Amino acid sequence: MSESGVQSVERALDILEALADHGGEGGVSEIAARTGLPYGTIHRLLRTLLRRGYVRQEADRRYALGGSLLRVGGAAERMVGLWARPYLSRVVELTGETANLAVLEGDFVVYVAQVASPRKLRMFAEVGRRVLPHCTAVGKVLLADRAAEEAAAILTRAGLPRRTANTIVDLDVMLAELTVVRDRGFGLDLGEEEIGVHCLAVPVRDGDRVVAALSVSGPAERVDTVGPAELASGMREIADELGKEVFAGK
Repeated sequence: MSESGVQSVERALDILEALADHGGEGGVSEIAARTGLPYGTIHRLLRTLLRRGYVRQEADRRYALGGSLLRVGGAAERMVGLWARPYLSRVVELTGETANLAVLEGDFVVYVAQVASPRKLRMFAEVGRRVLPHCTAVGKVLLADRAAEEAAAILTRAGLPRRTANTIVDLDVMLAELTVVRDRGFGLDLGEEEIGVHCLAVPVRDGDRVVAALSVSGPAERVDTVGPAELASGMREIADELGKEVFAGK
């Protein structure tokens, strides 16, 4: 492939990532602001992506991610889940609790891999399950990497419904919570999705970007026996290896 061909591929991927990172849609001016690409280049690449079904054009002339990505994305999620299992198994060995891997798709969190705790009483989050981000440790970690404006937009679109008495349902309080998560490097769900269940999540990075969240979940009385900072420290080492070896392919 020529150098110009390589550049076109990179720019097309920039456009798809710009749409994916902002709710799955956007206008040409928004894509230009996010990517820094010239308008002419964006229009040319969008024509190709439209023809192949990787984007579609809405009635208001904005662009959205297209159906062809479902086939590619579904296969990629299955492979990531397979490659991630050894790392999740290490988390289970470290904590004794169920380990999960989740990503942000549009405005929702999707669980892409899980290794269950060997204990009789254990937590399950079905692979492929989509959940709201505001009441989960993985969701908080994934949103904490986004700019405050983007996180607020996702939370506003998805909503902050009350799941339990512990759920944060105020947008400003949630944005403050995300600042705490970002500063300390891990997220907590203290019975916010389900009473009696506590979760802790750490970010999985591809370079500077948070691309996934690695979590443990279990009965509150067991998860809380280890201090969260200590637990996060052990998980973070595994998450860093997962990010480098699976997501970054190093």
